Amino acid sequence: MTSASGRGNMLLALAGLAVASMPFWASPYHMQLASTALIAAMFALSLQLLVGGIGLVSLAHAGFFGLGAYAVYLLGSASVLLSLPVAALAAGGAALGIGALALRTSGFFFLMTTLAFGQMLFFLFHDTPLGGGLDGVFIQRPSLIWEVTKVQRPVVFLLLNLSVLVAMYAGLWVLMRTLFGHALLGIRANEHRMRAMGHDVQRLKLAAFVLAGALAGVAGHMAALTDAFVSPDLLGWHRSAEALLMVLLGGIGALHGPILGAFALTLLEELGPLITERQRLVEGAVILAAVLLLRRGLAGIWR
Repeated sequence: MTSASGRGNMLLALAGLAVASMPFWASPYHMQLASTALIAAMFALSLQLLVGGIGLVSLAHAGFFGLGAYAVYLLGSASVLLSLPVAALAAGGAALGIGALALRTSGFFFLMTTLAFGQMLFFLFHDTPLGGGLDGVFIQRPSLIWEVTKVQRPVVFLLLNLSVLVAMYAGLWVLMRTLFGHALLGIRANEHRMRAMGHDVQRLKLAAFVLAGALAGVAGHMAALTDAFVSPDLLGWHRSAEALLMVLLGGIGALHGPILGAFALTLLEELGPLITERQRLVEGAVILAAVLLLRRGLAGIWR
């Protein structure tokens, strides 16, 4: 999985500084919109570890995202220092159980197996009292280290989401330069050769699947913390498809691709209603053009 060049990382840093400066010049609405894009970028980045790292497409990924969000709901007003690791552990634990079974298959069968498990997680919260209701429920945010007023929330959550995304990106950047990261790329390039060289391919895949699930849980936690709302919709398979779309739009195999794709898709969804009443038609046309004309995604233009 490639990362941005030195100049590209500098541009990413400048973009991060621009987002961090939004409290000085942006409205609360636009800061909330930026937080939404940052959370989407976290979610898509966690999926990129599978798609760009080892070439696996999972439709259960939204299940891990939703589990991270519902961990916040179930813990109530517990400190964020507790809710964040619990969300990651809950999502990672579910990924461990699902991955141990799903990774026994491959190709189309793996895709359908993850879809089945994802739907099971969805209906667990949709059809039982565990989820707090079919239409979702407003939650009590975990307590932060300091008291945050209503006026301060857009600023605080913007900076928190930016910090988590930066930490996630930096962690994956380092990970993909370790022996583990190189092994994942080797599996994506030629799984049979890696197995012939003595690598435990199944265990490496499972480790990547669990890590990706835990990171998706972190993204879900930040979504619940920011919106103070959870619903079974967070676990729907279409959420996994949206994350995959962000990866495709940004560029498969480019570590910074999901960030570009998430912000591009968020901007497209925001500007669509201003252009036409048929918003989805415009979005579909733009995405189709991007897929056909930009084989390497937005990261290809960047490069």
